[in-house]
Amino acid sequence: MRAATLEAYGEPLAIEDVDPPDPAPHGVVVDVEACGICRSDWHAWQGHGEWADDQVPIGQILGHEPAGRVARVGAQVDRLAAGDRVVIPFNLGEGGCPQCRTGHGNVCKDGYALGFESSVPGAFAEQVHVPHAAFNLTRLPDVVSPTEAAGLGCRYVTAFHALAHRVDLAGGDWVAVHGCGGLGLAAVQIATALGGTVVAVDVREEPLAMATDLGAEATIDASEREDVPAEIEAITDGGAHVSVDALGRAETCRNSLDCLGIRGTHVQLGLTTDAERGEVPLPIDEITRWDVTVVGSRGMPPSRYDELLRMIEAGRLEPDRLVTREVALEDVSDRLAAMTEYETRGVEVVTEF
Repeated sequence: MRAATLEAYGEPLAIEDVDPPDPAPHGVVVDVEACGICRSDWHAWQGHGEWADDQVPIGQILGHEPAGRVARVGAQVDRLAAGDRVVIPFNLGEGGCPQCRTGHGNVCKDGYALGFESSVPGAFAEQVHVPHAAFNLTRLPDVVSPTEAAGLGCRYVTAFHALAHRVDLAGGDWVAVHGCGGLGLAAVQIATALGGTVVAVDVREEPLAMATDLGAEATIDASEREDVPAEIEAITDGGAHVSVDALGRAETCRNSLDCLGIRGTHVQLGLTTDAERGEVPLPIDEITRWDVTVVGSRGMPPSRYDELLRMIEAGRLEPDRLVTREVALEDVSDRLAAMTEYETRGVEVVTEF
């Protein structure tokens, strides 16, 4: 089968023929129909993460936002069958640890990060293997296309888990979103659907226009404002109830914390680059003084995908509106390179393998 393999950090991926996977007894092999291209793929491609012992190995097949049809089923799998349409989480649980058993499979202690470690080759390929499939896979409703499901990827489900499960978001709460890439735009749409009122922040006109189309009440071009937190405080009459750093830079993280009102909640979704290397100074005294909450979110438990899919079926969420480009496997390297200078917008999806 054809696959896109990491041969050197920052260099074009190799498009090559590799052996197709065989299912483990507890796993299935899925024919990939679509796979999102995410900024986390860019981090992997750049070789980031060594500061957290999380650097993707050379030789890895990248890609972690797939959807497709089950092709082959392991001997122990009886809940899925060939032909089933499924969406695949990138943070795969093994199903038996205390976190998995209590509905937190996205932080499984013995889990796998699809496309980021050698034991789980990724989905920039014609087929992908999914271990512990009965626990991890969710069938797709007929109304959700493979491209839309790939758009859920890690960005959309991470934002949904953060705002629907990790944060006590109430109707009418002001939500600031810092960074309007695919992750930030997902947060804009989801926060609006959950009843929040959104202020979106970016340094580019086009993503801010998309944020408005997706429901943002107000936008701020940070390239034209010296004090973004002050702008947000003025718009919200005292500060945001919830603020999301969807980029992972020291500046956006600090702006997110500084724009909060009393008892506000900062949500960290963006990952750092080699500029921060996983460490960002925080205003600890202010966090303590004003009873501020800081939370993180990574993916979503497989057991809660049905909540999101029901909202899509009902028309309350439309992740397909974030998809701006469909590309071929050969185009992935160019699209990753475009992310370096923030030249992409929304969510781009591989649909030709």
